[in-house]
Amino acid sequence: MNQTQSSTRTLPPATLEWQGGVDGCLRLIDQTRLPVECVEIECRTAENVWEAIRSLRVRGAPAIGVAAGYGIVLGLQQSVSADRPAFDEKLVEVADYLAGSRPTAVNLFWAIARMRKLASSLPELSSNKMLERLLDEARQIEREDREMCAAIGRAGAELISDGDGILTHCNAGGLATAGDGTALSVIFAAAAQGKQIQVFVDETRPLLQGARLTAWELMQRNVPATLICDSTAGWVMKEGRIQLAVTGADRIAANGDAANKIGTYSVALLAKAHGIPFYVAAPSSTFDLSLETGAQIPIEQRNSEEITHGFSRQTAPDNVDVYNPAFDVTPAEYITAIITERGLIKPMTTATVREMLAVP
Repeated sequence: MNQTQSSTRTLPPATLEWQGGVDGCLRLIDQTRLPVECVEIECRTAENVWEAIRSLRVRGAPAIGVAAGYGIVLGLQQSVSADRPAFDEKLVEVADYLAGSRPTAVNLFWAIARMRKLASSLPELSSNKMLERLLDEARQIEREDREMCAAIGRAGAELISDGDGILTHCNAGGLATAGDGTALSVIFAAAAQGKQIQVFVDETRPLLQGARLTAWELMQRNVPATLICDSTAGWVMKEGRIQLAVTGADRIAANGDAANKIGTYSVALLAKAHGIPFYVAAPSSTFDLSLETGAQIPIEQRNSEEITHGFSRQTAPDNVDVYNPAFDVTPAEYITAIITERGLIKPMTTATVREMLAVP
């Protein structure tokens, strides 16, 4: 992957964007380098995209879905001269390969399935024409995500009052999507309305997505932000500094149980204990209605060195046992409402989820 330094720009570049035509490449911010450096990398193969997703260079369920759509295109660029059966066989191979990058974010599988469905619906097209249509579809996924972010922001901003303190966990901003984010789009929209707010940002261990990414995004947009240790969340609630909590989600089951970055469950429990509304902001594509409850959501287990050797410094004894789930699941009963591009889902039941998503 090629890289370019972008820290000299007045504003940060787009989280990810396609460069060129069908023979182009995917450019994205390498989020592992933030907040010290804003560096863009170019993904020119499906392998590059797989590695970027797996290593968290690109992360956040919506952004992963967009990246996967473009990854399909990259994986098929060398098959434009093949006949359609060979092209379609390669599509299945690339799709299965990209699906193995991370197991929890449902947008990954949703985007891949959408690309495959399009190809299967147009068997009469030549391989090169099919690749053009797939690129158009990937671009449409990106456009839709940007529009969904804006709609989530509009819907969620109405929940925020002037003077509110807001707690958020992990990163659900522009770095996690093609637009302004999910949870952070709510905050950005409220700030744009002139509301005076204060955001408390959990650092989000062990990879510090809150400290490295969310705090950086808020500061880029001049939104007042205060960074806190994850273990401080309950105390700032007790002190009366927090009026609501809002996070994103990587997969939501049919009953409203929501998987998000590890530590979100604890935030929801603390909010419940202090009588504070806890909201999840996510597009409809994050729902997985094939799963009845969150107990069926697969939880990614990550390398133990993320805890024992965080950022290349050993902080634990050699050979200590480590449990490092990347996500947890917040039961629907602890979620005040889910903020979607279609409006609020409330109360949290299978019936209200299906009604909002227009699923019989």
